Amino acid sequence: QALRQISQRTISTASRRQYVNRVSENQKLFQEDNGLPVHLKGGGKDSLLYRTTAGLTVFGTMYALYFLLLSSMPKKPN
Repeated sequence: QALRQISQRTISTASRRQYVNRVSENQKLFQEDNGLPVHLKGGGKDSLLYRTTAGLTVFGTMYALYFLLLSSMPKKPN
């Protein structure tokens, strides 16, 4: 019974985190006409993510084209 009281006390006194509704702040940020595309309006993190994705895409495309070129060449007989 002591264990039950401890567990009930722990559950009932646990503080619940209050979440702040920031939808209106985000709407103002994303609807602001500042010349940026929507995928970059989030700031530095968005810019870093965009550049990383673009870099990986270019690298992957070049890598795939290199191996297509390599596989299209006839093998040299030994």
